[in-house]
Amino acid sequence: MKRYISDLHFFHDNLNREMDCRGFASLEEMHAHMIAVWNQTVSPKDEVFILGDFSVGKAEETNEIVRQLKGELYLLRGNHDYYLKKSVFDRSRFHWIQDYAEIHDEGRKVILSHYPVFCYNGQNRLTAEGEPRSVMLYGHLHDTFDEVLVNRFIAETRAAKRPQRDRETGEILEKDIPCLMINCFCMFSEYRPLGLLEWIELDRARRLSALQRDSR
Repeated sequence: MKRYISDLHFFHDNLNREMDCRGFASLEEMHAHMIAVWNQTVSPKDEVFILGDFSVGKAEETNEIVRQLKGELYLLRGNHDYYLKKSVFDRSRFHWIQDYAEIHDEGRKVILSHYPVFCYNGQNRLTAEGEPRSVMLYGHLHDTFDEVLVNRFIAETRAAKRPQRDRETGEILEKDIPCLMINCFCMFSEYRPLGLLEWIELDRARRLSALQRDSR
């Protein structure tokens, strides 16, 4: 099974009190919880795609964290992954480390990047059943105002109609734009790497909850 998660920020103690306000009593408590939840969720054969900012720690201590995690690992570089520049960091635990990737999962093209890509490959394509054929998974934004701005873009894009010529009749039709972009921020999933369908369902529930909250 393929799983996805972003912005774990191992060794970033300030996030317990600032920005994320994760609320752990100490860095050690945060690490122990995130590692335990990961290993309770991930099987040794699961493929886990980490969408950047895995650790702000040094290479040697980040190696120790990586060794404790189950799964076949893949990493999209984040802006805080400085340990990657050090020769002592053990890259052998990762199948690859890249800035951007396109894979296939659950019958969809999956675009992977630490940063959100607004006009991603396949953004306008739908399946015969009317479902998005591509999905863009990203991180970087945590649960900040930048995520609010991305959500506004998604809402406006989904509300828009794209003129498109019908291949059979030649008629110009106005078609929906699915724009399926999902922030895989670790706190949204309670630090669990989730499968694609789980992220899609969680994203729908999160957007519905926000819509209901804003309408009160």
